[in-house]
Amino acid sequence: MTQRRTKIKDILNSDKSEYKVNIKGWVRSFRNNQFIAVNDGSCMGNLQVVIELGTDEAIVKAINTGVSVSVDGTVIPSQGRGQKYEVKADTITILGECDPEKFPLQLKNKPSLEYLREIAHLRFRTNTFGAVFRVRHTLAYAIHKFFNDRGFVYLHTPIITASDAEGAGEMFKVTTLPFDNAPHNEDGTIDFKEDFFGRATNLTVSGQLEAELGAMAFSEVYTFGPTFRAENSNTARHLAEFWMIEPEVAFNDIYDNMDLAEDLLQYIIDYAMKNNREDLEFLAQRLADEEKQKPMNERSELGLIEKLEFVLNNKFERITYTDAINILLESPAYKKKKFQYDVSWGIDMQSEHERYLVEKHFKKPVIVTGYPKEIKAFYMRQNDDGKTVAAMDILAPGIGEIVGGSQREERLDKLTQRMQEMHIPVDEMYWYLDTRRFGAVPHAGFGLGFERVVLFVTGMTNIRDVIPFPRTPKNAEF
Repeated sequence: MTQRRTKIKDILNSDKSEYKVNIKGWVRSFRNNQFIAVNDGSCMGNLQVVIELGTDEAIVKAINTGVSVSVDGTVIPSQGRGQKYEVKADTITILGECDPEKFPLQLKNKPSLEYLREIAHLRFRTNTFGAVFRVRHTLAYAIHKFFNDRGFVYLHTPIITASDAEGAGEMFKVTTLPFDNAPHNEDGTIDFKEDFFGRATNLTVSGQLEAELGAMAFSEVYTFGPTFRAENSNTARHLAEFWMIEPEVAFNDIYDNMDLAEDLLQYIIDYAMKNNREDLEFLAQRLADEEKQKPMNERSELGLIEKLEFVLNNKFERITYTDAINILLESPAYKKKKFQYDVSWGIDMQSEHERYLVEKHFKKPVIVTGYPKEIKAFYMRQNDDGKTVAAMDILAPGIGEIVGGSQREERLDKLTQRMQEMHIPVDEMYWYLDTRRFGAVPHAGFGLGFERVVLFVTGMTNIRDVIPFPRTPKNAEF
């Protein structure tokens, strides 16, 4: 009978030895023709396999970095330092060979993150990306657990849509029409009546509008799915394909919304701290080594673990947009002209402004509310001052905005008027307005950019390094 595979994580976490196991994984290193470091991705740690001198020479010659192996042997207390147990091999089977001259992940060449993006299909096998994507998995699970435990309904909203939730216009078209011979109307525009859906359609930028429909029946719903934006931006903070978490809650106002978002962020960070401590400590050390290369005045005041604990142990600061602008105008950075972008009431704050508020002024996460209506979406509830809306953004250290949300405009007349002002097609959005016609209630929700959360928790600095296969301008490999 074939021995069932045991995960390396389970062996390293066990309190027993002197038992038979089968392990399978990939060779990380092989030294002295006797000691093999094997990793199977279940944890950060490698398991040392000790082979007997005199083992089949063909097997020994085939073992090198990248080779996949199956090992049958006995778990014994480790003779060396660094781990509790090792495996004394009885038999070793080569499952897949790996040419050491061509394999791009040799330990002697520490590859840069830029290079690893070019070989994203292999970068999972490095310690850094193993840790990042195990943390990403844990955060995704924690999000579902958070909402499930609170009675939310998980709603799958469409990926293909005919509406633009943000009114941004930066959307990917979805069509089956031939590019070189598309049918046209008399005025020269493309006749989408001939297309698959009979109308112009796009990849979604948000599941929010559909989530609002669900909230009008279930009270509490959330979406967690891919979203797309055709923004020609090559920054470390932007992706063309990314994942969003969007809860929508009937009977909530802007204050309930802030409480829910703060609770969610603290819950998932705490969950990762408890379940991926080894990965986070590795990433913290990696970040600390990176920080040492920077000038003293550019180094972060907190290490990764300290930053996460700081978010867990402090209530988020809550201020109005007007207060935020006044703080920026009075700041030494503004007076010494250190901001790249100007500051005045009415601007859409840039990342440098957001990070100043969080990292320099308050030194904790900040929730900003009451934004000017001109820079926010049509569906946000208008405040009594006629100038601002009940919007909220959560700003986090190192990133800036991590959550954006609002209390929604439930008053039909106000919503219709705002849509007309912003040239949103009222007739086409009848289904959305029906939620205001038939049993409207106050409600609120927000969008949490998943990759930005992973970026924050792992301490990585480029958003392309926290999604398995980044989609960016001129890049859709793998």
